Amino acid sequence: MLNKSKTARVIFHVDMNSFYASVEIALDPSLKGKPVAIAGNVEDRKGIIVTSSYEARAKGVRTTMPLWEAKRKCPDLIVLPPSFERYRNASKKIFDMLCEYSDLVEPVSIDEGYIDLTDASLRGFPLDIAHEIQTRLLNELRLPCSIGIAPNKFLSKMASDMKKPLGITVLRKREIPQILWPMKIEEMHGVGKKTMEKFHEINIFTIGDLANKGEWDVKLALGKNGEKLWQRARGMDNREVDPEASNSFKTVGVSTTLPEDLVQFAEMDKVLHELADSLELRLKRKKVVATTLQLTIRYAGRKTVTRSETLSNPIQEKTDLALAAKKIFKEHWNGEPVRLLGVSAIQVIEKNRAYRQLDLFSYHHFTKDEQLFETLDKIQRKYGEHSVQKGIEKKGENRNGKKNET
Repeated sequence: MLNKSKTARVIFHVDMNSFYASVEIALDPSLKGKPVAIAGNVEDRKGIIVTSSYEARAKGVRTTMPLWEAKRKCPDLIVLPPSFERYRNASKKIFDMLCEYSDLVEPVSIDEGYIDLTDASLRGFPLDIAHEIQTRLLNELRLPCSIGIAPNKFLSKMASDMKKPLGITVLRKREIPQILWPMKIEEMHGVGKKTMEKFHEINIFTIGDLANKGEWDVKLALGKNGEKLWQRARGMDNREVDPEASNSFKTVGVSTTLPEDLVQFAEMDKVLHELADSLELRLKRKKVVATTLQLTIRYAGRKTVTRSETLSNPIQEKTDLALAAKKIFKEHWNGEPVRLLGVSAIQVIEKNRAYRQLDLFSYHHFTKDEQLFETLDKIQRKYGEHSVQKGIEKKGENRNGKKNET
C-alpha cells in the first residue's frame, strides 16, 4: 500500500501509442502487425502522413512525410484516411476509464493526459495500478499506451516517452542525474528547435548542461521560459493536475453586432470573411485548430439560431474558415434581415497533434505563412489587432462595428 504519510506526489502520464493508427487497427484487427499509416488524399501521392504504426515507423515512415516518399520506403504500407469522429469517441472512452482511478485527471490532448494518484492508496502500489490501466486499455479498447510514473508532471511526461510502445517507466528524483541529464537538450519536453538553438548558443547541449548552468545565466538568455526549463531539468515542477485545464480552449470564437440589418448575401459574405480573419488570428495565438465550426445568426427580430458542422479535416486558415462558415450560412439562413453574425470553433485540438491535408507545394507555402504570421502577430500585439491586416487596405472605420470575442 502507498504510505499516505509521505508528501511525495504520484503523477501518471498516460500516452496512447500511435493513437490514430491504433484506433483503426482496433476496428480492423486484420491490420495488426502490419505497416499502417493515416494520411489525407489516399488516392493522391501528394498526401501527407498524419501518423503511422510502429511497424511502418520501423521502415522509415514518419509524420508529415509525403505519401509518395512513405510508399517508396515501405511499398507494402497500408494507407487509410483519417476519421476524427472515431478518434474523438475512442478518446472519450479512454478518459472515462482513467476517471475511474482518480477525480484528478487532466487531458492534455486527444491521446494523452495526467492522473494524480497520490491519494489512491486503497488501489495498491502505483506500479500495480499502472499495469492495470495499461492492461484494461489494451483488453477492453484494444488500444496500447505507455505510462510514466513520477512525483510531478514534467518527470512523468519524460518517463512515458522512454519506453514505447506498451512501456511503464518509473522516474524518481534521485535518478535524474543518471537518467535525465545525459539526454540531448532537444529531447527535453518543452524544448523546440528555436529554444534548442538558443541553448546551443550558451553551450547547453544536454539536460545536464542546463541543470548545472547558473540559473541567472539561463534566465538572462531565455527569459522566464529559460528559468522554468532550468527548474524542470533539476526535477522541480509544482503544477497541479487540473481537470479543468483542458476546458480553457474548447471554444474559440468571434462575433459582430452589425450597425444596421443586412439583407444582401454579398454583404454578409464580407462579414463572414472578416470574422474568419479574426478567428484565424485567435486560433494561431492559441496554437490550436478547429475540428467543429459553429455559426451564430441573430435576426432583426432577435431570434437567434446556431448551427454547427464537424469538419473532415482540422482547419485554421481564414480561407478555410470562411468557406466552411459560408457553407453553413447558405444552408441555414432563412432569408430574413440579419443583425448579428458569429463564427466559433467549438471543438479545437492542439495544432501539433492535428492532421493537415497538404500537398508538397502548399506544404512549403504553409510553412512560410506560419513565419509571416509570427511577424504579424508581434506587430499586432504591440500596436493593436487592426494595425496590420493581410490582404486588406484599411479605409476608415470597420462598417461592422465592434467585434466581441468568446
